[in-house]
Amino acid sequence: MRTLFLALLYSASIFGQNLSTKEFTLAEYLGYVKKYHPLVKRANLEISQAQANLMVARGAFDPKIAIDFNKKQFKEKEYYSMLNSSFKIPTWYGIEVKASFDNNDGIYINPENTIPNTGLYALGINVPLGQGLFINQRMADLRKAKMQITLSQYESKLQATAILYDAAVAYFNWKKNFVEVQLYEQYLLNAKTRIKGITTLIKNGDKPAIDSIEAGIILKNRQLNLEDASLKLTKSKLELSNFLWLENNIPFELQDDLTPEENLMQTVKETLNTNELLLTNFSIVNHPKINALEKKISILTIDRKLKSNQLLPKIDFGYNFLSEPSTLNQYTTTNYKLGLNFYLPLFLRKERGSLQITKYKIQVTKFELDLEKVQLTNKIKAQQSEIKSLELQINLSADLVNDYKVMLSSEERLFAFGESSIFLLNTRENNLVTAQLSNIALENRYFISNATLFKIIANPN
Repeated sequence: MRTLFLALLYSASIFGQNLSTKEFTLAEYLGYVKKYHPLVKRANLEISQAQANLMVARGAFDPKIAIDFNKKQFKEKEYYSMLNSSFKIPTWYGIEVKASFDNNDGIYINPENTIPNTGLYALGINVPLGQGLFINQRMADLRKAKMQITLSQYESKLQATAILYDAAVAYFNWKKNFVEVQLYEQYLLNAKTRIKGITTLIKNGDKPAIDSIEAGIILKNRQLNLEDASLKLTKSKLELSNFLWLENNIPFELQDDLTPEENLMQTVKETLNTNELLLTNFSIVNHPKINALEKKISILTIDRKLKSNQLLPKIDFGYNFLSEPSTLNQYTTTNYKLGLNFYLPLFLRKERGSLQITKYKIQVTKFELDLEKVQLTNKIKAQQSEIKSLELQINLSADLVNDYKVMLSSEERLFAFGESSIFLLNTRENNLVTAQLSNIALENRYFISNATLFKIIANPN
């Protein structure tokens, strides 16, 4: 009878380990997140938005046509009829080329608007001699818009990395809870088998009746553990489903027949690009956070140049060659229109204050850049050290699990031959369960630690 009980224990411990399952690997899962997750798509849209802003900035250099026509007629008298049309071409260095045609007529027209009956052509340029010649608002906007595209690409990488990190943590928690459920299912089966065997031994007078109470307590504990682990698994599956989407923004719920990757310990580094071989040539110089801060400094530098230029006086000079349609091909210096505008605030407090604020922003961003370089270097080193330590801890924990398995197996043999008690047997099993749970927790820490390193190096490609 004792031999039969021992055989039942062995069969329960290996039951259910060869069931066919459909693995949902970490690489497949992250592939779905990269391709379909709405927040990843939103990060890509920010690049498109930056490209649209560039188009807006380039619009400041678009040629412009303007037509202004006014006519007044009252009691069969034409007071005036005025046509003013122009074609302007803005250029890079603030110079504006302008061509115009005016045709004015009427008995009450302003004398300064009196022109030949056939109209008057004008061709000229407007040149800013002070403020706005070498840099102006439209030049600054265009330069910043070009840099903003690159900045958006770096920020998109950082946002995508953060999303993939959260997704990976959800996957690792799912795997942890899945393995714990399997563990408790196995030990619940052991407990059921054990209570059957003890009941049989009690009936045959080989064991005291109190042993059935002890076996029942461990059975109830295993049922309680399994129920709690199943609840955690259900919640982790729903959390994982938050990151699963299909085309056309259709959410996808994790199917019950899918299981996490079994050999994740061997593949997690390659999937997350955190193995030492890939990190050997890694340099923070190319880190998107560093590049983003450097690009922000470049954008602020353009602002500083623009603010510095605004300290100069505004001196706008304009020259227009005038000609009637009949003499359009005959250039003469006697027909022209000149203009000169001068503007300068006496104290320039607004301009000097704006310049100083921009300089402070540059300095603050440089401080952030210097700090980020040091922090990134130290974070990477600390995370690599943590991963190595966890690898060692996992190996030691695995050895402990094997030792506890040997102790439990030995105690089961002693119990089957009447040389042990149900209390000692349960104690051995509890020690093994605790060691296995500790090993599962260490593996989860190891996976999350790799995900943290992945988030630090920010290389989602």
